[in-house]
Amino acid sequence: MIYFDIEHKKDYNLLTMKKYKEMTKEELKKEYDSLNRRYRDVCKSGIHLDMSRGKPSIEQLDLSRGLLDTLYADADLNAEDGMDVRNYGGLLGIPEARRLMGDIMGGVPVEKVIACGNASLNIMYDCVSRAYSHGIMGNTPWHELKEVKFLCPVPGYDRHFKITEYFGIEMINIPMLEDGPDMDKVREYVEKDPDVKGIWCVPKYSNPEGTVYSDDVVRQFAALEPAAPDFRIFWDNAYCVHHLYEDSALQAEIPDIIAECEKAGHPDMVYEFCSTSKISFAGSGLAAIATSVANIEDIRKGFSVQTIGYDKVNQLRHVHYFKDIEGVKKKMMEHASILRPKFESVENALEEGLAGLDIGTWTKPKGGYFISFYSMDGCAKEIVRKCAVAGVKLTGAGATYPYGKDPRDRNIRIAPSFPTTDELKQATELFVLCVKLVSLEKTLESLG
Repeated sequence: MIYFDIEHKKDYNLLTMKKYKEMTKEELKKEYDSLNRRYRDVCKSGIHLDMSRGKPSIEQLDLSRGLLDTLYADADLNAEDGMDVRNYGGLLGIPEARRLMGDIMGGVPVEKVIACGNASLNIMYDCVSRAYSHGIMGNTPWHELKEVKFLCPVPGYDRHFKITEYFGIEMINIPMLEDGPDMDKVREYVEKDPDVKGIWCVPKYSNPEGTVYSDDVVRQFAALEPAAPDFRIFWDNAYCVHHLYEDSALQAEIPDIIAECEKAGHPDMVYEFCSTSKISFAGSGLAAIATSVANIEDIRKGFSVQTIGYDKVNQLRHVHYFKDIEGVKKKMMEHASILRPKFESVENALEEGLAGLDIGTWTKPKGGYFISFYSMDGCAKEIVRKCAVAGVKLTGAGATYPYGKDPRDRNIRIAPSFPTTDELKQATELFVLCVKLVSLEKTLESLG
């Protein structure tokens, strides 16, 4: 592994006590030459690390190996309502799986939950696809409309944006603030433009910012008065139980959007999604959608054509393994014990290497799977490219914006979960090096 030698690093830190913008052109060039020599050495080292996705580590996946032992040849394979999970039927999922997923989402009643397959992304795609081809609750199918628009809080989840882009839906950037999306802009679009049919939301430990929507923002969402009768909030509660700290004071809680929409008189306005993809097995988890009873019936019509039922054996397996929400919470603290040191390692490396230079800022989330980094304007793509050349693959710069276009080219998503501790240290040191190099290049360029 290539780590920066201590003596060199000590000299470097003395030099960079000054901010780049305060250094002379000669000092900047000297700094750049020193860092570039170090970068070339790393490029020759032959490292190959992938930090492009927020995948659970092998150690995390091993936490749920017991899931494989919950159903055996002589096990009772009947759901609590008597249904044989090996057979056809149960389009909405077995009752106990619906209850478990509702509890994970914050206590949503069973009748408002559908337990599905292994991926919530699949459910989101299906919801957009049905709206596009057949419409929502009797409204005009989106493919028959001249324009269809979606609001996209940015930076956000690239796979959300890919779904709406795939269907040719126009995406509109909504800035993310410290407590959630800019609700003044959300209201302006939703309540005045009937072409706006939805908004993507990750309300808790958002991807990639780690932002937690405030109680006020959640209630402002519920109080929206959409111009389009088929407007839906796509509430992807992917990290609802993904705390990094055991201290309850550091664990974010937000109001239940399903209940808030009901109280505000808009029970049909939200689709809520979640899964156990980062709780049990990422490729064989359990996903669900929660919404109003009327929406459930509308979705059922499509489901009845699309499938004969999701994998009820896997649903029963998850219920037997976790038992209830307390079992899920206990398992998530085991995940946190693995993830927390990785997040803190990245944050400490960024602090040690970049603090005070005015060339980057980053989030310090209390949960979720990502750290969001902001470089100087116009630097993100080149930082990611330099990291790739040296052997570390990151999520593409711009991926956290619709169409892959970050208007200021500065946001980079860091995913600490998958690498080992040593790999993470190596990758973060390289990342810091590349941030400094590209920032120096940009600063020197501005000086002419």
